[in-house]
Amino acid sequence: MEKKVMQTYLYDFYGELLTEHQRNIYEQFVLDDLSLSEIAQEEGISRQGVHDLVRRCDKTLEEYEGKLHLLSRFLKTKEQIMKIRTLTQNDQEQDHMQVMAEIASIANEILEEL
Repeated sequence: MEKKVMQTYLYDFYGELLTEHQRNIYEQFVLDDLSLSEIAQEEGISRQGVHDLVRRCDKTLEEYEGKLHLLSRFLKTKEQIMKIRTLTQNDQEQDHMQVMAEIASIANEILEEL
């Protein structure tokens, strides 16, 4: 997965666990796509300071994911739902009973994860 996309997902799931200052800088870098220099100038800190803070935030968010696995569960569930959607759209072309069995199997996997 592309780094910016991963940063955005991690921020969506765990961003509230960062300090307000960290959230502000990280949002500007990841969500608003400002450069390190632009953020440094706006915040009155060095470019290196912004770079270090973003790296620490990345590490912190990745550690949360490593312990809680919320993002990986979300992505897996999303993939399973997309598979169900595909199965239901192609239902007329396939054996109805087979499609229903596959959907039931996917639903059971999702429920076991919860």
